[in-house]
Amino acid sequence: MYFKSSDIIVEKKLVAKVFKFQKKKFKGIKFFTPNDLNLQLGLMSHPRNHIIEPHMHLNKKKIIRQMSELLIIFSGKLQVFFYNKKKIKVKSLILNRKDMILLISGAHGFKVLEKLEMIEVKQGPFKEKQDKIRLKRF
Repeated sequence: MYFKSSDIIVEKKLVAKVFKFQKKKFKGIKFFTPNDLNLQLGLMSHPRNHIIEPHMHLNKKKIIRQMSELLIIFSGKLQVFFYNKKKIKVKSLILNRKDMILLISGAHGFKVLEKLEMIEVKQGPFKEKQDKIRLKRF
């Protein structure tokens, strides 16, 4: 398993990273995100009996300036729309089974093209009325 990554840029700003599934062998660790992003995404593939050293992450106060979400498509097909600062739809793409997208900034929307099962991972705590602005539909 492997992923080919690409960037979605709107108005010269990185708004998402797309990870399209590739049927390709991979060994080791590969991070697809730069260290300065507030949510990191990496892939690991290790042989049987490989040891990942025990560790813990330090609690540190960090300021999160943008909410990120990771969508992992398990089945189905999802169309993702991207909007500019004027709330106009400017780009779209289609995610298939095993694809992922890291939504970093900006406005986005979705249309389910085929019965969908996906996982969404986002930062919390999340307060719907304080943390989200709804746009008019497409």
